[in-house]
Amino acid sequence: MTLPPYAEALGLIVEPGDVAPTYVMPFEHRVVGRPGFLHGGALGGLLEMAAIGALKQALAGDGEDGGEARIKPVNVTVDYMRGGRDKVTRARGSVTRLGNRIANVEAVAWQDEPGRPIAAARMNYLIVR
Repeated sequence: MTLPPYAEALGLIVEPGDVAPTYVMPFEHRVVGRPGFLHGGALGGLLEMAAIGALKQALAGDGEDGGEARIKPVNVTVDYMRGGRDKVTRARGSVTRLGNRIANVEAVAWQDEPGRPIAAARMNYLIVR
């Protein structure tokens, strides 16, 4: 899987999954905000990449030229729940609705366990087939 340049800039690693891939962001100097904590923009970028990865996987399984579809963000809402500390952060997206022209996707980021997220996002995408 080829990652977009922004994902590479964040140092993201992809762990494949049955329903959606998990994106892993190591804690290093390029994602630091205040000392010892993740930058909110890096965390938002991780959530966006996880949402896009989940949507692309869902479109590829759609069968109706979904693998060739382009996606364009319509809106993004990020909820920051707690500060991301100096450890590895993971995120996974889930498609909540996949229509012919619009997709609704949620993404959650966590550090210690998936049940204790540090941030979550809701995103809507336009699908151009």
